[in-house]
Amino acid sequence: MNRRALLSTLAAVLLTAFAVPAQAQVTIKIATLAPEGSTWYKAVRKIADEWARISDGEVKVKIYAGGVVGDEGAAIRKMRIGQLHAAAITNVGLADVDPAAQVTAAPRLIHTYDELDYVMEKMNATFEQRLLDQGFVLLTWGDVGWVHLFSKNPLLDPEKANKFKCYGGDAASAPAIEAIGFQAVPLSSTDVLPSLQSGLIDTFPATPLAALSQQWFALAKNMLDVPWSPLVGATVITTDAWNAIPAKYHADFKKAALAAGEDIKTEVRKLDTKAVDVMKKYGLKVTTVDAEVRGAWQQAGRKSWAVFRGKMVPEAVFDEAQKHVEDFRASKK
Repeated sequence: MNRRALLSTLAAVLLTAFAVPAQAQVTIKIATLAPEGSTWYKAVRKIADEWARISDGEVKVKIYAGGVVGDEGAAIRKMRIGQLHAAAITNVGLADVDPAAQVTAAPRLIHTYDELDYVMEKMNATFEQRLLDQGFVLLTWGDVGWVHLFSKNPLLDPEKANKFKCYGGDAASAPAIEAIGFQAVPLSSTDVLPSLQSGLIDTFPATPLAALSQQWFALAKNMLDVPWSPLVGATVITTDAWNAIPAKYHADFKKAALAAGEDIKTEVRKLDTKAVDVMKKYGLKVTTVDAEVRGAWQQAGRKSWAVFRGKMVPEAVFDEAQKHVEDFRASKK
């Protein structure tokens, strides 16, 4: 080997030895039932973009939207075995991780957003620790909207609820619907639309924004104007996936997720009302009720509390949430 060739070989060896290794990219797979373009999808998209920006591309988030990986229960199962790493879910999905946050969904327990904000502030640490105990890191909360009852035929008197076949969520949630008086039909959320088409169900509880974005209202054009319960969502990630992300990004990633959660809370609270206006243009009829009928629905909702307390959420959690609501109301008198 001549001198020039020898020097070239040595240079190549040195360059290889001292080259800075490329950053190993971390890919986080996140699922959401929200279709692309929806408010909730945009929040997930914002988190993905911010994480990529903060990490200069070292962390990439791949979004599976519109329920392509199945319903929320399926997403949680896939997270547990590592096929997915994160999910933006409602309290229905959260119940498959830990049931505590589902307390906010107890019909007619919480009446206003101010009450909801107070309860969530007081109980956030409890909810977050319970999720962590199950192997999930809470990234942010996010509103899904205020649940109302939609039906094919007008629904007014709770005493006649037994004539309506209502989407009952999963098998654990159905007894709460039955306690109110409905014929509860347990279903995956991805089966609601075909079930409305086939007549398997004729009623469903949903937020106006969800009813519009999923197009469920087109087959059940009557909405009862009695706010049923606030639906709370969260974006969670498994602890394994979180720990796979370099720790130097954790604080900024959490901050970005919390900002997205605040954005969606503000946006959803505006859009839920606008969604009703949009659906009215396409035939939605809103049934308003007087104080007496509203009181009857309050009592109907309370019948489900015995199912929530102890069966769907721990008794202590339900009691704490109820106490916070009562304390808040007392402070406003």
